[in-house]
Amino acid sequence: MGETAELPVLRVALVEDHQIVAVGFAELLREYPDINVVTVSSTVTALDLAATPVDLVVLDLRLGDGSSATDNIRSLLDAGVDVLILTAAEDPNLIRAAAKAGVLGIVRKSQPVEELVEAIRDAASGATVAGLDWAAAIDGDAGLADAGLSAREREILALYASGEKAQSVAYLTNLSKSTVANYVSRIRAKYANAGRPAHTKVDLHRRAAEDGLITEGGQRLGDGIRRGPGRA
Repeated sequence: MGETAELPVLRVALVEDHQIVAVGFAELLREYPDINVVTVSSTVTALDLAATPVDLVVLDLRLGDGSSATDNIRSLLDAGVDVLILTAAEDPNLIRAAAKAGVLGIVRKSQPVEELVEAIRDAASGATVAGLDWAAAIDGDAGLADAGLSAREREILALYASGEKAQSVAYLTNLSKSTVANYVSRIRAKYANAGRPAHTKVDLHRRAAEDGLITEGGQRLGDGIRRGPGRA
């Protein structure tokens, strides 16, 4: 009788800023010989993919460093690595933004371990993990054209649409008030060109929520770097 072929070992990185979750994730996956959690990081920027190549990054949507979920996803995709989302987030706009950014699937932290394992195996092979959250995100995205905002514009919008005044946004981003006003004007123009007009601040709030930058209640979901003059 021939020998049974061994499954290839999948190299997985986890980006999760809650230590208990990160440790539990790694321990649970030790039971599966074809999955090796080679690195765990609390932020995307701290990942050294050149030193530790991986087949897949499992990413939490909400990180405590103030980073944007969509920016994190795009950064990882630009580095040539596929992304699977593992999240407890309930906000449909945030989940939709992740799906739109190019992740291969979305898994809830409340799902059984076996479902997470299957999702990792599928995503590591480049296959889409088409769960209920994924289907709802794609279906809910109909008609929401991408406004094409830059990372800086998303940062400004997240702050402004969440209730910060222009002067406060200027302070937090080390920009002048007039520069912030120019950014807001460009943001409005881009949404108008995408067929999603945002004439008022209420409209901007709605657009920011639709694109996963803030919750529907106005809480920022990773609004970029928050700093004032003299801050790092």
